[in-house]
Amino acid sequence: MLFTRCAVLAGCLVLQLAAVAPRLSYPPARAARYTAQSAPSQPAATQPQRAYTLPPDKLAKAIALSRIDHLLYIAFPLLDMAVLWLLLATRTAARLDAFAQRVTRRRWLQVLLFFAVLIALITLAELPLSAFAHTIGRSYGISVQGWSSWLGDQAKSLAMELVLGAPVLLLFHWLVRRWPRRYWLACWIAAVPLIVLSTFLEPLAEPIFNQYEPLSKDHPALVAQLERVAARTGTNIPPDRMFLMKASAKTNGLNAYVSGLGATKRIVVWDTTAGRIPDDEVLFIFAHESGHYVLHHIPKGLAITSVALFFVFWACARCAAWLARRFGSRWGLEPTTEPEKGDGQFSSRAAFLVLLFTVSVAGFALDPLGNAISRHFEHQADVYGQEAIHSLVLDPQKTAVSAFNHLGEAWLEDPTPSPFIEFWEYSHPSTQTRANFAAQYNPWVNGGRGEFFDK
Repeated sequence: MLFTRCAVLAGCLVLQLAAVAPRLSYPPARAARYTAQSAPSQPAATQPQRAYTLPPDKLAKAIALSRIDHLLYIAFPLLDMAVLWLLLATRTAARLDAFAQRVTRRRWLQVLLFFAVLIALITLAELPLSAFAHTIGRSYGISVQGWSSWLGDQAKSLAMELVLGAPVLLLFHWLVRRWPRRYWLACWIAAVPLIVLSTFLEPLAEPIFNQYEPLSKDHPALVAQLERVAARTGTNIPPDRMFLMKASAKTNGLNAYVSGLGATKRIVVWDTTAGRIPDDEVLFIFAHESGHYVLHHIPKGLAITSVALFFVFWACARCAAWLARRFGSRWGLEPTTEPEKGDGQFSSRAAFLVLLFTVSVAGFALDPLGNAISRHFEHQADVYGQEAIHSLVLDPQKTAVSAFNHLGEAWLEDPTPSPFIEFWEYSHPSTQTRANFAAQYNPWVNGGRGEFFDK
């Protein structure tokens, strides 16, 4: 949850907000969920290599599902890149630019219209693939969302991208025109606070797609238990910021999480989770999420992302300049050649798409690096979560292993993913890796102490 891929230069900021639109149909990055059969019949510590297992029928489904998942993981970004390339190669981008100029003489309205159509085109191009993903989720029993509800979520997501995305793209396009020689630096300076703002505002957008109610309404005992974890971890989340999300209308999956920053920080437990798995396991999941806050993973992640974007924007600016020189005339691009007046190589809307294409390629190529950092943070949060519930539950090891097993079975996670797939796609360690570690992690044996808690 700490990292979201940026598909395009400004679209990354929109997608961070739009990411709360739950693509519960079947998210390409399944390993990004806090996931992963009932607890082993024997003590977990006696089965270090098989802490997470599935019965044969579900194992076959999990393997088949993972193969489809890998294809979807690759297909979505490649589709976005293909759409941008085709818009340029067929001169559709140039014709769309000319169309916007005919509709209105106001430049800022031309830009908004151009990017609104662009967002709509990409959404329409993704729709068949998204529908296929939803079909897979329904056929494997993960999604229970009806098609009318699913289409409604797609429409809401598109509306958010139009309302938020087009203005953000307008801002970046203005920066490119205003500082034609150092536009990549200006875009980087603007991107950093926008990413922070999107993290803060995320909880405000979540109710657009799901129903929420106070967790204390139907689960007061769970709230009391979560307060104990909040007190132990110092996350300072009062009961009035603990919510139950009505996820059962859309999915059979399990989840609980903490979202927001500062005044918007809150606990969310899915109604598929509360009462379906033992409260001790919900405490572990919450303690894990609390670890991200206590260990400052969000600001660390933002800092790493900010530094990385500096070099990504610089490199993409150079690559985009080469592409424009190499293919500009073929694509019908007509950049202004008077940079001293505030115009440059990418001043036109059509030429700006070259920048979006290069950033989308860079985002896909850098996925393994971002996922590696995320896996490190997630492992730290696992350690923190297991230590945080020590003294609050009877057996932290068994609780953690059972939680991974319940979650993995609900989401049909593959117990033995390919190491390469895990390296490239997984933002979390595999469920098997996490469960194995949890089964063996007991720093308090023989009077020892934990990494984050003394007792």
